[in-house]
Amino acid sequence: QIADYAKKHEILERKQQELDKATAQKVEMLEKIANYSAEDARNELVEAMKSEAKTRAQAHVQSIMEEANLNAKQEAKKIVIQTIQRIGTEQAIENSVSVFNIESDEVKGRIIGREGRNIRALEAATGVEIIVDDTPEAILLSCFDPVRREIARLSLHRLVTDGRIHPARIEEVVEKTKKHIEEEIIEVGKRTVIDLGIHGLHPELVKIVGRMKFRSSYGQNLLQHSREVANIAATMAAELGLNVKLAKRAGLLHDIGKVPEQESELPHALLGMQWAEKFGENAEVVNAIGAHHDEVEMTSLLSPIIQVADAISGARPGARRQVLESYIQRLKDLEAAALSFDGVSSAYAIQAGRELRVMVESGKVSDDKSAQLSYDISEKIQNELTYPGQVRVTVIRETRSVNIAR
Repeated sequence: QIADYAKKHEILERKQQELDKATAQKVEMLEKIANYSAEDARNELVEAMKSEAKTRAQAHVQSIMEEANLNAKQEAKKIVIQTIQRIGTEQAIENSVSVFNIESDEVKGRIIGREGRNIRALEAATGVEIIVDDTPEAILLSCFDPVRREIARLSLHRLVTDGRIHPARIEEVVEKTKKHIEEEIIEVGKRTVIDLGIHGLHPELVKIVGRMKFRSSYGQNLLQHSREVANIAATMAAELGLNVKLAKRAGLLHDIGKVPEQESELPHALLGMQWAEKFGENAEVVNAIGAHHDEVEMTSLLSPIIQVADAISGARPGARRQVLESYIQRLKDLEAAALSFDGVSSAYAIQAGRELRVMVESGKVSDDKSAQLSYDISEKIQNELTYPGQVRVTVIRETRSVNIAR
């Protein structure tokens, strides 16, 4: 049986070879008669079809462009006007002072503490300047970072309600409040995506959205701005017949690069694009985030919509304040200058940037080195930063000895 199979296979191969040879002979004969090779004929036919298709396409494109030029400006104006009319959101401008109300002025003495130890402990733990003056039944909390101000406000509220105010208790309450703020950030993110009808957002992106509540951009609350951009973009997408859900998603996420937990050298649009890509967002959403300040090339119609919606939200009268943004950046630069030195655990710019309080680790920095560190930081600020007036650099070193009685 094996021998029969091999013989049949050999006959079949021979016939196949004969067929291929006969076909080649026929093609050769046709080429001689027509004086034209099969490859040349194919190429000429393809070129003729391409030329005809290109001519028809150009005529079609020309017709579309002429029609678009007639209607584009009118339609664009109509879409923008309808969008602005339909989207109305509250205007929110961040400032650098919060007011903490108290029931009576007797509480002020307890907050200050003996020789001011309580208020010093509170300022050291939160990085917020606490101003206790003659204002009746009120204490001012001053800081450029709204997260720190909120932590200080909530901590003060808990301490005053509880009645036990001393340095150890202050540190404990501030630590608990920081954890509470972290939980609130997640809750705000969840509530925002539910309100906007956005589904399937990665938990890390939800957390980033929540952090935007405590950030401002040119004086405009970042979460409020992002919600506004999401609604404007969704309305525009609906008018243009595009995907409304994607537009809303991209609008909400377009500025996520402005709230990094650690400072990054990348522009916020590119950083946001990286995060969106990392957490599995749609390619159109990723491009819209990266392209809304023209850092990358736009690859879909969604990208210019987000760019326009962002511009509309920021262009409203009173929506943004350039001065506040540059002021906050100056304070951040002051803190960063101090944190660049070894042994510095934390640094807080207070008194509107006129004073920099630097906390150092007692194990790494001695008393003598503290004085040198203060000088070095002031020299760095003087040589590298631009600021009005003078900046006082105060280095604080605290030694703690802890033992446990058993």
